[in-house]
Amino acid sequence: MRKLTHQEIVERQQRRAKEMAIPLIVVLDNIRSLHNVGAIFRTADGVGVEKLWLCGITGFPPQSQITKTALGAEDRVPWEHSHDVLAVVTSLKNRGHAIIALEQTEQSLNFDQFEVPFPICLIVGNEIEGISPELLSLCDGAVEIPMAGAKNSLNAAVAFGVVAYQIRSQFTK
Repeated sequence: MRKLTHQEIVERQQRRAKEMAIPLIVVLDNIRSLHNVGAIFRTADGVGVEKLWLCGITGFPPQSQITKTALGAEDRVPWEHSHDVLAVVTSLKNRGHAIIALEQTEQSLNFDQFEVPFPICLIVGNEIEGISPELLSLCDGAVEIPMAGAKNSLNAAVAFGVVAYQIRSQFTK
């Protein structure tokens, strides 16, 4: 076995980029940490996310803290910023996207037991407050990641990565 060179990895990714996109739009609602935003950009690029919506107080490029973790993904993943998350999500819902919250609710399904409806909009909420009740009322469902330890949730960017790759795996079956 031989490890691929950096150049071989880059060439392979360029060939795959167009064929790997999936019908997944991600809405970041009031994400406080620019490092989380950058990490989500990087994961979104790897998963093949169609678009990122950066809403409310969520920071947006160009910002050095985003660039530091995104490593150029902020230039590859289509994104828009809007202060009005409710308008963005309502528009996506009206265009036929299933609106799914990454949130702990009474009806949340474990992320690995969730049958993904495509096209899908996944909402990732604020690191402390989560998704607002008003936004949650627009959701068609919710997924969560069960926790075995003392902490009740993962970092927002990490949780997004876990769920995004699960969504991708269902699309590529």
